[in-house]
Amino acid sequence: MNTMIPAWINDTLVPVEKLDVHRRGLRHKAVSVFVMRDGQVLIQQRAQSKYHTPGLWANTCCTHPHWDETPLDCATRRLREELGITALSPIFRQQVEYRADVGAGLTEHEVVDIFIAEAGPDMPLRPDPDEVMATDWVALGDLKRRVLQDPEAFTPWLRIYLDTHSSAIFG
Repeated sequence: MNTMIPAWINDTLVPVEKLDVHRRGLRHKAVSVFVMRDGQVLIQQRAQSKYHTPGLWANTCCTHPHWDETPLDCATRRLREELGITALSPIFRQQVEYRADVGAGLTEHEVVDIFIAEAGPDMPLRPDPDEVMATDWVALGDLKRRVLQDPEAFTPWLRIYLDTHSSAIFG
């Protein structure tokens, strides 16, 4: 896992190993993407092999930029790596910050650049099984209801996005 990501230590942005960032609960940069199609959002169920929140449902794609990577390049890279999506141009929508316990003694304290991308009706998906167990297209209202009915089936950040930042993200 030895990936260096941008994190703040004493108000200075420095490269820190990703797992160390989460163990220490350091404030760090992140990227989240919501791919939309005809009023529906593509969500993914995280693979069981993920080191935190395995098996939980999340937004289309979420990750951390490498130390020398722009948020847009990061969003584009992870859409390709996680889901095989190559024909989209994500558009920056909002920056939010949150802090959440993600289990196993790990904390996400993220400053997140959120992107929206519009998919065509025939956009192919090729999920990487090491990253993604399943995908689903769901209407935003239905997703909000599902999260309220069974919050523990969803990642903390998706619950926060829908509860606190929904109008800023989805307009």
